[in-house]
Amino acid sequence: MAQTPSETPAGATARPHPAVDRVTAELTRLGVTPEVRWFDDAVTTAQAAADALGIDVGQIANSLVFLRDEVPILVMTSGAHRVDTDWLGERLGGTISRAPKDRVKQATGQTIGGVAPVGHPAPVPTFVDTMLAEHEEIWAAAGHPRTVFRTTCEELLRITGGTPVSVRPAAGQPEAGA
Repeated sequence: MAQTPSETPAGATARPHPAVDRVTAELTRLGVTPEVRWFDDAVTTAQAAADALGIDVGQIANSLVFLRDEVPILVMTSGAHRVDTDWLGERLGGTISRAPKDRVKQATGQTIGGVAPVGHPAPVPTFVDTMLAEHEEIWAAAGHPRTVFRTTCEELLRITGGTPVSVRPAAGQPEAGA
């Protein structure tokens, strides 16, 4: 059954939730007029979110928390990509591994599937997939697995203070360790 998102007025949420409230407050502080969309059910995969919004999966900005040498980092990647952790780790000068759910919650104050690019208890170094720039609009989680908000790659880089990166080798480029 297809999800139908409901758009809420700027700065409001359809259902009160502390993490979503923190995200919308931070977006507002950063000069963004957030229009959070709530879904009836969790949209915890990029494909599910894209299907619910009627957009290409590449327009979903997945928020993935990794540990770089045991320090949390946030990688905002296109829903059409998988992060090559070995390859990206080499470029960032460390070893990257997926953060366990307790470390994700500790670093972001949000749960897996709903991690937003902002609204965290403390700044998290953020890296933004350069492939997101191929889309005029992208969608990111808003602090809860049932929420998203519309943004652009340029705005995402600005609000996160993120660094643009490739998250995997380009076609024909050697993979990590090759």
